[in-house]
Amino acid sequence: MTETDDLDWKSELPPTKNLAQTDVPKDIAAMANTGGGMIVYGIEEQNKAATGRKDTGELTEIHERTYRSVAVTAISPPVFGLEIHRLGNESRAVAVVVPASVDGPHLIYRGEYFGAPIRNDADTAWMKERQIEATYRARFDERRRASEALDSLFAETIEGRDTDQRAWLVAVAHPRIPGVLARPTRDEAREIFKHASTITLTYSTRNGIHPFENVEHYNPRPGLRRWTAPSTAVNDSSNWREAWMSVHHDGSVTVAAALGGHRQSMDGYFEGWQIEGRGIECAIADFTALIRATAAALHHEEYDVRVGVEYTGEEPMSILTIDNAGLTYDGVSTPLRSFTSVRSTLNAAAPDSDFHRQVYELAEDCVNQGGITHLHAIEPLTDPGD
Repeated sequence: MTETDDLDWKSELPPTKNLAQTDVPKDIAAMANTGGGMIVYGIEEQNKAATGRKDTGELTEIHERTYRSVAVTAISPPVFGLEIHRLGNESRAVAVVVPASVDGPHLIYRGEYFGAPIRNDADTAWMKERQIEATYRARFDERRRASEALDSLFAETIEGRDTDQRAWLVAVAHPRIPGVLARPTRDEAREIFKHASTITLTYSTRNGIHPFENVEHYNPRPGLRRWTAPSTAVNDSSNWREAWMSVHHDGSVTVAAALGGHRQSMDGYFEGWQIEGRGIECAIADFTALIRATAAALHHEEYDVRVGVEYTGEEPMSILTIDNAGLTYDGVSTPLRSFTSVRSTLNAAAPDSDFHRQVYELAEDCVNQGGITHLHAIEPLTDPGD
């Protein structure tokens, strides 16, 4: 097998010392700039063709961490999401999978100079000025298309909700790098929802109304290139907890959950413009858990997300918190005539602690708009040193 645009043979692992000064950053950046590919260490080659195996020795944890660090610190913008696989026992090899990127061109700096490497069949070349210009244009065009896709998904999800009567949380996510249209089966969709309902409780409590508790996630229904968990709120007595959740075949995720008008006691309800802060938190916890479960099942990593609260009634919205006794309290709420959608990028393949941090910050950005400081449903982050 010969080297190609997306395959590069290397006979030996690079040394960890001064790794940023070796060809490793250039090799990674070149693959990322060419649509992704694989670098395999432990293969002898002649005239670009593999001729045999060569034992690379052990890839230590320190070596792997240094390699990943170089992809982030020695390349601009950084290349995230490297997959590093150890292969073989007696004749060991290492395969590094470099993902496709929408953030090109990835640049390599050498002192005061920089360049953008690119694969040219089996060789690594440097982009000319016009190629760099075209790659930047492609990046900006992709960002515009991604934003348009997210906004279209948001508008579709809020369509038909009674926002003139009560506030609704709408949260949508779209993979940054689209994959092959997966078309999961009903059983596969059911497992995604089931997995997500477990994930959400790893960083949130039941101290609030979770959309997962109010949808038929064990019996998803087919839709247009998606599976939908419909609301179980089917009559006037349960309508206050209406929610809908969907997993799309392209990996997109949507959640719509009624926030205003929740029941506050057996005999009373909040007004449509009164929103419990912990209701926002629970919805975001379930939404992000669904992203993580979908990404794991359909092999996605980074997601563009948009979270908004929509209400078109006359009164300003009020986000309610709870006091030390656990009772609803509105003394610190800032009246909201409109809610500014929160946009972010989540790495759904991040380690648990890093993903928890992303969820926490997303929820903070939402409740802070209403004058609320503290979260009550999403668990605080713990210090690794504790």
